[in-house]
Amino acid sequence: MRIVVVGAGMAGVQTAVALREQGYDGELAVLGAEPHLPYDRPPLSKDVLLGKAENSRFELDYRALGIDLLLDRSATGLDPDGRRLRTDAGELDYDRLVLATGARAVALPGQPAAAHLLRTHDDAVALRAVLRPGARLVVVGAGWIGAEAATAARTLGCEVTVVEAAPVPLAGALPAEVAELTRRWYAEAGVELRTSTAVGGIVDSEQRLEGTGGSAVLLTDGTELDADAVVVGIGARPDTGWLAGSGINLDDRGAVAVDAALRTSADGVFAVGDCASFPSARYGVRLTVHHWDNALQGARLAAANLLHPGPEADLPRYDPVPYFWSEQFGRMVQYAGHHSPGDELLLRGDPEADGGWGALWLRGEVPVALLAVDRPRDLVQGRRLIERGTPLDRSRAADPAVPLKAAARA
Repeated sequence: MRIVVVGAGMAGVQTAVALREQGYDGELAVLGAEPHLPYDRPPLSKDVLLGKAENSRFELDYRALGIDLLLDRSATGLDPDGRRLRTDAGELDYDRLVLATGARAVALPGQPAAAHLLRTHDDAVALRAVLRPGARLVVVGAGWIGAEAATAARTLGCEVTVVEAAPVPLAGALPAEVAELTRRWYAEAGVELRTSTAVGGIVDSEQRLEGTGGSAVLLTDGTELDADAVVVGIGARPDTGWLAGSGINLDDRGAVAVDAALRTSADGVFAVGDCASFPSARYGVRLTVHHWDNALQGARLAAANLLHPGPEADLPRYDPVPYFWSEQFGRMVQYAGHHSPGDELLLRGDPEADGGWGALWLRGEVPVALLAVDRPRDLVQGRRLIERGTPLDRSRAADPAVPLKAAARA
């Protein structure tokens, strides 16, 4: 049997590794669109951007594992009936296929080449080259990646302005009343944060008047922000455009719609990581999770199901408690679970005081999500409580002096 994995990020590489660990000894190929050896993405906006590491490659011996790396090769189409993958370097036949193409960073309409994205190794290296003490950096977007880019730039001595169209930072990721609590982090770090501010365009140095130099970010209110560099961090979309005409079902956001066993609508084709959405029985919704932990967990289950010898009814189901983390302005921010607008919000601790704080979302008495800021013990205990669906005593759960596990009802 020949298994082909499309995508050489965390999800794709870990699927291949898990296949070997679980006993698969057939042909195994991993297709990567970039020329670089497979690497981990989270360090790009941290150690790589700060110059603490040259790269974030996975420390794997692909030859010893019997993994055929096909790098600098992009998927261009798929014929599921013929079990044939089309690439820019020819066609590949497969018996089983794993889609792990991840996501692409979203650019602004008409974004000039001089503006930076931060998704790939090359993106991080190019941005690192312009982050010098005193350099003026404008970051478009105050989401997770925008905050991390601003954090690194300030650490390197840049003058940083962050522009966000929404009224609060982290809009969409957190409710406004919680997201608002992170605003002061920017001011304390010496970063100017402009919310409710839309960008109308970016003019690069070649388009500006002679002698002006640098770029300019044009705001819709008529303001121009001079910049030596511009970073656009306004989100990412599943990299699935190449599947057009394949018959593979996508959801309304363009992610591959898999079932609870991570199978696509095509026989013998699975999907994992950022490019896929899965049905969560735990939360009663279809989830797309663009984070490291989902790529790792999904890879292990996809490998198991690819090799499962039993009836389909016995296939293991994928329904994790999503988890991710971010380093922002000297704080460790961790989140586990998934909250909805109707869930009850409890704050743990004082966001204005030192020592960390958190937010807990309850559905009835059962926790469904947790945000922990510099409270790693809360994250570990809260994640277990969410996984088990353990009812909590509200008053004790809201008391930061009470360990979360001690708030469980007897």
